[in-house]
Amino acid sequence: MSSTNDEQIIQPYWRWSKKDFFPEESFQSWTTYRSALSQTFPRFKNRLLTRSQDSAEINTLRKQSENDMKRCLNWWDLMWFGFGAVIGAGIFVLTGQEANENAGPAIVLSYVASGFSAMLSVFCYTEFAIEIPVAGGSFAYLRVELGDFAAFITAGNILLECILGGAAVARSWTSYFTSLINRESNSLRIHTNLAEGYNLLDPIAVVVLAIAATIAMSSTQKTSLLNWIASAINTVVIVFVIIAGFLHADSSNMKPFAPYGVEGVFRAAAIVYFAYGGFDAIATMAEETKNPSRDIPLGLLGSMSIITLIYCLMALSLTMMQKYDEIDTGAAYSVAFERVGMKWAKYLVALGALKGMTTVLLVGALGQARYITHIARAHMIPPWFALVHPKTKTPVNATLLVTISSACIAFFSSLDVLASLLSVSTLFVFMMMAVALIVRRYYAQGVTPQRNLLKLICFLAIIIASSIGISACWGLKSGWVGYAVTVPLWFFGTLGISVVLPQQRTPKVWGVPLVPWLPSLSIATNLFLMGSLEYTAFIRFGICTAIMLIYYVLFGLHATYDMAHQQPEVIKPINVIEEGGEGEA
Repeated sequence: MSSTNDEQIIQPYWRWSKKDFFPEESFQSWTTYRSALSQTFPRFKNRLLTRSQDSAEINTLRKQSENDMKRCLNWWDLMWFGFGAVIGAGIFVLTGQEANENAGPAIVLSYVASGFSAMLSVFCYTEFAIEIPVAGGSFAYLRVELGDFAAFITAGNILLECILGGAAVARSWTSYFTSLINRESNSLRIHTNLAEGYNLLDPIAVVVLAIAATIAMSSTQKTSLLNWIASAINTVVIVFVIIAGFLHADSSNMKPFAPYGVEGVFRAAAIVYFAYGGFDAIATMAEETKNPSRDIPLGLLGSMSIITLIYCLMALSLTMMQKYDEIDTGAAYSVAFERVGMKWAKYLVALGALKGMTTVLLVGALGQARYITHIARAHMIPPWFALVHPKTKTPVNATLLVTISSACIAFFSSLDVLASLLSVSTLFVFMMMAVALIVRRYYAQGVTPQRNLLKLICFLAIIIASSIGISACWGLKSGWVGYAVTVPLWFFGTLGISVVLPQQRTPKVWGVPLVPWLPSLSIATNLFLMGSLEYTAFIRFGICTAIMLIYYVLFGLHATYDMAHQQPEVIKPINVIEEGGEGEA
């Protein structure tokens, strides 16, 4: 064994040297940093045109963690992780909020629309997770197919999604806990004179996040067992909610069915998409799955199919049990049962919701930390966060980063502020995943001729631009004329890929059917749902993206550039592909 390996083995996990946080050449002194900044443009061009390789993501980057994660999960664990990650604050809180404010009884159609879009994304995630079974999830997939810069933008949104998602669920946990102990929804929060939406401080949310993170850091296998037990109990509560809700149904509550119009249905669909968020956490557990090619499709597709059906039935039972404009926006199901004379059921529902949100936080802590781990392996953030603890075999540092950040936001921000921003971020990431899937099928480095690559880029640009146009036509209410232009453009852009370009890659085990049509439809639906959100969500999204870009220019760009050139076998630029498929490093 080499001395380098010996040195890595004997290093303690808890260490704080500059080398652990800033090992790259650009940060060794102020002189090297100023030199790096002076080369920002050529370095940016290099990273923009650079793609990773499957082998680099699966093997080379994993060495940055020093210790491997333990392979201890099967399809049954992943199935229950799917339930634990997804069913929580979204269905129990956002259903009532959106039925009351945007969709009315048509909230069930909102869940159908967002569920359809989510399933398209699930297909894309499943194929990637089988082919590239690493902890990085969508970040790793996009580094391989769309390049380093696109992966960074997505990584920033993943970080945002992780942090805000945890904060949103923790705030909801407090709301349902107050319902369980029969107190007002904000009675356990600290009232202040801060701005509206940030003036109710929530220390309970901070404590819940800390407990979930501690469990997740201790052991993946133990967390899986705890998640299975809690999710099973939660499933019993959900079945009760559906059956009892229909037993107390009044068909007159379904009229008017769509009081806010079709616009309200899709506006609600964009918001309740948050309820489907979390399934991507399953893909991040590929490194800890015993047989990824078998277990991931069963776990992802199986759990999401059942969850979509559950969501539609729960939304329907709520709106049939209570008039949409009388639904409580804070604890909809608990209050609804209380008003139909089942006061005792209020506590059962609140307990079930708490269990659901607890599992969301548990699985979220697992998945989010694994995203962060792989992002740190690529040196987008300091590699100290990539370290896996030698005893627990879990990424403790990455878990702490997400938990502390989420706790700070959960302490101040209300759920409505968080949910809309989170939906934009989630939809953006899923749209990028669909683009990456098309690129993976139709472009192979060193094989695809340059002319075919250019055709692929043009067709993708047409698909994305027409999808944005469809969303704009909807938002501006431009009538059939706008759709008469944008919809055919989307169709012919997709048809062009299907007819003109040959597929360059065939999935080894399982692949998305009807490529490029289903991924192209995923692009369109995600962009359409994004366009249905309020403009304030995009303002927040734009501010967060600007902050990410500033960080990238000052740090991430130079760190990843240095790592790439210290390990030239890890990545190769896409602009070396010559006509006829010849390439060189």
